[in-house]
Amino acid sequence: MSRFFLESGTGPIPGEHYLTSRPGEVQWGWLPNRDTAPVLKVLSGETVTIDTVSHEGLMEDQGSDPVAYLAQFGVARDQVLTDVQTISREVARDPDDGPHVVTGPITVEGAEPGDLLKIDILSLDLRAPYGFISSRHGFGALPDEFPDPEGSEYLRDIDRIAAPTTISHFSQVVDDGGALTGVMDAGHDRTLHFPLSPFLGLMGVAPDTSSPVPSIPPGDHGGNIDIKEATAGTTLYLPVQTAGAGFYVGDPHFAQGNGEVALTALEAPLRATVRLTVINAKDAARHAGLLKNPFLETPTHWIPSGMDADLNEAMRQAVRNAVIFLNTHLGVPRQAAMAYLSAASDFEISQVVDDVKGVHCKIRKADFAHWS
Repeated sequence: MSRFFLESGTGPIPGEHYLTSRPGEVQWGWLPNRDTAPVLKVLSGETVTIDTVSHEGLMEDQGSDPVAYLAQFGVARDQVLTDVQTISREVARDPDDGPHVVTGPITVEGAEPGDLLKIDILSLDLRAPYGFISSRHGFGALPDEFPDPEGSEYLRDIDRIAAPTTISHFSQVVDDGGALTGVMDAGHDRTLHFPLSPFLGLMGVAPDTSSPVPSIPPGDHGGNIDIKEATAGTTLYLPVQTAGAGFYVGDPHFAQGNGEVALTALEAPLRATVRLTVINAKDAARHAGLLKNPFLETPTHWIPSGMDADLNEAMRQAVRNAVIFLNTHLGVPRQAAMAYLSAASDFEISQVVDDVKGVHCKIRKADFAHWS
């Protein structure tokens, strides 16, 4: 049994509360809304350990049978998570629904609209020693060119039963001198090696609507933001939209490049431990200025974001939000903020493959260390 294999209920569970991903605790393809009943209630400031599940290996174009699908890559039944098998059998999903297995919602006592929910990401542990990177359905950054299975035995070797319009690259996890590394087939008896940096692609609060909320597009509620900086040690701030916040997670990743150009990152299950704290509306500006959308803080950077179906507009929103943050949180005049951003901050494309594209800005804290 791999040391990276974590069945629910086994191994370290550091949170004060524990939430698994079982039928009744997940939605497949949809996010919670204001009417969704909570699966857990916690007090502000308490910690929760959540076992998350990846959709890869469960999808209909992969046979909808994770045991059979993974067996083709040499993965034994006892190395397929039980919750993955149960979800594939018992949780309904229409092929037109979103792909993500979403765990929650969690009610945080005292959270009200106008507040911020502060999510401290304390730890992210691998639950399996493998994952998948997929191109499917003509999506991705080059939808007219990939996936391209024409005449390639190599592609069938790495994705033996997927649909002709889907290619899924199997990746194993190895410990390379203490560094967690992904290893995937590159053909010609060679392999590609790349560092792992686990994060949750999907974290959000319940939108204030009774309408169904698809899991794919991110927004002011968070959701599928796919910002790879959200690793352990990072804090995410989300504007609360409904009483209790309705926090949820999903779309766990072992690694992602900015852009996520193929369609997915290295999708694989994680055990996440987070602290959930309510920031009262009157104190919110001390943490994120006057921003009203997802905002991250790492030990070294502040990271405002911008999202829109048009990538150019997502970029403009990210710039506006960075200016708002510098002006309302740090007191930088707007024109000076704009000049500083142009000279000193990086705007990075979070992802271009969802219905709503994302851009985030990285503002170095060190540039303001001399301020009193």
